[in-house]
Amino acid sequence: MENILEIQNLRKEYNGFILKDMCLTLPQGYILGFIGPNGAGKTTVIKLIMNLIKRNAGEIKVFGLDNLAYEREIKQRIGFVYDENFFYEELNSLEIGLLMAPAYTDWDNKLFRRYLDDFKLPPKKPLKKFSKGMKMKLSLALCLSHHPQFLLMDEPTSGLDPVFRREVLMILQEFMTDETKGILLSSHITSDLDKIADYVCFINNGEIMLNCSKEEVLEKYGIVKGERKTLDGELRRELVGLQESEFGFSGLTADKEKVRGRWKDAVFIERPTLEDIMVYAAGRGEA
Repeated sequence: MENILEIQNLRKEYNGFILKDMCLTLPQGYILGFIGPNGAGKTTVIKLIMNLIKRNAGEIKVFGLDNLAYEREIKQRIGFVYDENFFYEELNSLEIGLLMAPAYTDWDNKLFRRYLDDFKLPPKKPLKKFSKGMKMKLSLALCLSHHPQFLLMDEPTSGLDPVFRREVLMILQEFMTDETKGILLSSHITSDLDKIADYVCFINNGEIMLNCSKEEVLEKYGIVKGERKTLDGELRRELVGLQESEFGFSGLTADKEKVRGRWKDAVFIERPTLEDIMVYAAGRGEA
């Protein structure tokens, strides 16, 4: 199995923020959900992959190629959706498509027009009259119309209504029927990732807190609840993001079987969502 993306010891330093020696891989045929609170470093990582900012150290390979030495070749094969649009507001969808077409050797104008129809985007309406959701739909249409092999997406469903969000997820699942492709999907809407992600990477304060398959995450982690009298020092050490009230407590454990075996019926353990894991873990800033 080949890796579409390989990141080794990636480091980026800003005033007040450091992306700390990140290592990450994405195999062919899988979707990686990239999660974390605002300011955690997700967008920084995506910009580094696209060589939009310069790294301080480390190595990034896409399709096995160094992303600096082979930048043009790599970007021909990447579909990129950023969380904001940077198109000319006076132009319409067709004109933007005409501008984009020469940049890609595999641009498919017929496919682009099909996406405009599927997404119900008016082809001759100026972009300045588009809603945020319409602009994101246009970004998706442009992203998919040159037959990419790797989708790199930063909040692609942000601002979209639930119906279209579901349609986007179906499009991504259809894209992944080709097992040589891959997707890195950064999103605050973790319920979307619950539906389609194969792997999960949780980043906080510039560090990877969790990086494994989604099923492994959901099998190992648990939300532990119980009465306050049960909350001794040993149990506290097993929990992340501990929340206490006069009636009881709740917290996240990375080893629910250990907690279940040690405290048995004194605690109740729930299966977490990705949002639960992010909220509890980010709440204490540790894992």
